[in-house]
Amino acid sequence: MAFETDLEQWQAGLRRLEAAPFDERPVLEQVVREVHAELRRRLGSAFTSAELAALYDTGTGWVLGLAMAVAPDAPFAWDLRIVGDAAFARYLREASDYAGGRRLA
Repeated sequence: MAFETDLEQWQAGLRRLEAAPFDERPVLEQVVREVHAELRRRLGSAFTSAELAALYDTGTGWVLGLAMAVAPDAPFAWDLRIVGDAAFARYLREASDYAGGRRLA
């Protein structure tokens, strides 16, 4: 997938997270934080947007397992389009070639 397509999905994940019912937000945020932490373990603190996109494009099935472990009684928090994509969007902000909401040349 092209980075631009991934970015659109990640941004949609943030919008879904922000639009989630108020009472579900704490659990969703907890899962997003755990996915974010796992991204740090997998990519480290020095990475590029291309490396993040490559990880995303290899599959995000691991996010489901993590979400189920973090929130076993909250199936709404297992939605990869929310917790996975939002976590990737937030982690993208730390990429060495991403700033100001855009990819640097």
